[in-house]
Amino acid sequence: MTFMAKQESKIPVQIATIAEHENISQKYLESILLTLRKAGFLGSKKGKNGGYYLFKNPEDIRMTDVMRVLEGPIALVPCVSLNFYEKCADCPDENTCAVHNLMLEVRDNTLTIFNNKSLADIIS
Repeated sequence: MTFMAKQESKIPVQIATIAEHENISQKYLESILLTLRKAGFLGSKKGKNGGYYLFKNPEDIRMTDVMRVLEGPIALVPCVSLNFYEKCADCPDENTCAVHNLMLEVRDNTLTIFNNKSLADIIS
C-alpha cells in the first residue's frame, strides 16, 4: 500500500512491479493484495494494463483498520480485545489480574498510535 500511495498517478500497478520494488515474494504479495482488495482498501483492474490501485485516498486509510485486516485483533491477549473478546480460561478474576490490566494499557496505547496514523502519515 505504501508503494501505491507514493505513486504520483493512480494508474494500476502490477504485482510484479510492487514485488520487485518492495523485495516481497510475488506469491505472498498476491495474498496480501487480495485481502486488502476484499477489505475495500484496494481496487484492481484486469488485462494488459491491469494491476492494483488504492481505492481510497491515503489520508483516509487508518492504520488501525489496515492492521486489523492483515494481523487480526490489535490486543495481544483476547481478554482485552474490543472486537474479539474471550475470557482467559486460567484467569479467576480479570479485575484483579495484573496481566489483564497491563494488556489493557498496551492495547489502549497501541490503538491511540494506530488511530492517529494514516497511510499518508507513514509515507511522508
